[in-house]
Amino acid sequence: MKREIIQTLDGSVTIHLPEMKESYHSKFGAIREAYHVFIQNGLALTKGQPVSVLEIGFGTGLNAFITYLESVKNGQEINYTGVEAYPVSNDEVKLLNYVEQLNAENEKQVFTAMHEADWEIPSQINDKFTLLKRKQFFNEINDVEKYDIVYFDAFGFHAQPELWTAEIFHIMYKALKPNSVLVTYACRTSIKKAMQEAGFITEKLPGPPGKREMLRAFKH
Repeated sequence: MKREIIQTLDGSVTIHLPEMKESYHSKFGAIREAYHVFIQNGLALTKGQPVSVLEIGFGTGLNAFITYLESVKNGQEINYTGVEAYPVSNDEVKLLNYVEQLNAENEKQVFTAMHEADWEIPSQINDKFTLLKRKQFFNEINDVEKYDIVYFDAFGFHAQPELWTAEIFHIMYKALKPNSVLVTYACRTSIKKAMQEAGFITEKLPGPPGKREMLRAFKH
């Protein structure tokens, strides 16, 4: 399947799959979307406390990298698990401009290290941030009450509706600790109902640029 690097409206790039009519991030701004959905409406809820994050779709590593930058800024201890069935290639990683766009040149080696880290083995990025990359399909996740936050960043419903079912969200629900949260950029009615069927309490929030609303779901 053809893959191409395209620039989004905030200057950051993403990977686009023309045949699926899908991109890894919003064309209205990859970095802006990531911060709005996963940091401002997810990680910020933890108020700097030690936290375990599960990312559904490690992809370009953007969400992991900005979460690392937040960890450095706030001195927050983060155990980060990124699940990905189809890792991006080394050639694609070299074309990603997130380090420059985030003015994080002094952390360039960290972004590289995240992508070069072995799969299935925890990597100690620094004394506060641990990264574990797992190469698996989302329906194979079998963690139980392990995470405080799920970043649900799968391809969109129109491209892969099978990733947005009650069955998948039940797996997410099981993986989360009590009193924890899942955040995603999506806000389709069928997705909200699937979350609720899995046991989540959902709320709509203002979306990132180019999107009216997003969803946040709580496990109590």
